[in-house]
Amino acid sequence: MGRKPDGASSIYKGSDGYWHGRVTVGVRDDGRPDRRHVQATTEREVIRKVRELERNRDSGTVRKPGQRWTVEKWLTHWVENIAAPVVRDNTIAGYRVAVNRHLIPGVGGHRLDRLEPEHLEKLYARMIRTGSAPATAHQAHRTIRAALNEAVRRGHLIKNPAALAKAPRLSDDEVEPYSVGEVKRLLEAAATRRNSARWAVALSLGLRQSEALGLKWSDVDLMAGTLTVRRGRQRPRWRHGCATPCGKKHGGHCPERVALRKDTTDTKSRAGRRTIGLPDELVSLLHKHREEQAVERETAAQLWREGDWLFATPTGDPVNPRTDYTEWKRLLVHAGLRDGRLHDARHTAATVLLLLGVPERAVIGIMGWSNGSMALRYQHITAQVRRDIAKRVGGLLWSADDNDGDGTAGVPART
Repeated sequence: MGRKPDGASSIYKGSDGYWHGRVTVGVRDDGRPDRRHVQATTEREVIRKVRELERNRDSGTVRKPGQRWTVEKWLTHWVENIAAPVVRDNTIAGYRVAVNRHLIPGVGGHRLDRLEPEHLEKLYARMIRTGSAPATAHQAHRTIRAALNEAVRRGHLIKNPAALAKAPRLSDDEVEPYSVGEVKRLLEAAATRRNSARWAVALSLGLRQSEALGLKWSDVDLMAGTLTVRRGRQRPRWRHGCATPCGKKHGGHCPERVALRKDTTDTKSRAGRRTIGLPDELVSLLHKHREEQAVERETAAQLWREGDWLFATPTGDPVNPRTDYTEWKRLLVHAGLRDGRLHDARHTAATVLLLLGVPERAVIGIMGWSNGSMALRYQHITAQVRRDIAKRVGGLLWSADDNDGDGTAGVPART
């Protein structure tokens, strides 16, 4: 019998009484053949293992050689060394909470290649049972799914157990956007408060909070009646900068605090960078807003810090998103309206575009969406929309005009 070619699988009985098999599945990082070993008590069993390993090799699903990761080690490596350099600060903050507070304590002790969908499903159920919101469990699911997808791409796993696990069910609470009448009341109430144009921008253009607070005067062309979204305001984070302890618990309260984040970052997506036409009424409000800001600049004198911000504090600094959120809540109370999220203003603007019959392509551009599927989440069939649809249907079916030319328009058919 001739010699087997290089790289061919081999099966033999060893001096230890066990059957052994060796399969070449590729090449290691150092250039040497990656030859895997299997063993069994019978020849039939070792042949089965060899054939399975060959099938995995041919389909490209053989686990990469190297250290055997635990779930804890992989999640820690992924979140700090793979995800952190490429995702936004807010995203990585959410990943770290999910990893360190829920995933590592829950399933971190498992070997990565032995993690099963059932382990994750039990973790999600336990989280909800012990008081976590379904949305929190869902965030944990999305985080580990992303982490294990990367492990599959890098050959540390053959398949992603999180892709097979059933995600926690989220409640289907329908967002109730504000009606046109309620929007008018909000704008009337805002007119008596500082930075009133901020809320006109939110309710008429549907800008995200970060987008509105990231606007600068250089982004606005009042002559042409346009506004360009280029960046988003980030939530500030600080560390202590004092040489000797200042006694403040949080870095943000330190007199010599040092910023850990830039004021702004790029838009959420490429589609988020967009130019929007401004209604004439909003142009007038922005003219008035610029005049009011000029008075504040003069009043602040040397305390004013010029940053060209469209919406600024009384001393010219960018508005803190938390302060902005608090002002929204106060505005709702001042207007005598029901409580709602700040993001509901964006849902409201999208629904107004639906009410006006604006084409979907234009809506996508105005709202800064990457695709039209977002319209299903943001445009809501309100009572006013339903009335408009009913009126149009009635006008078509019960119109006095004989559009078909058969003399039967408006006459019910007999059965």
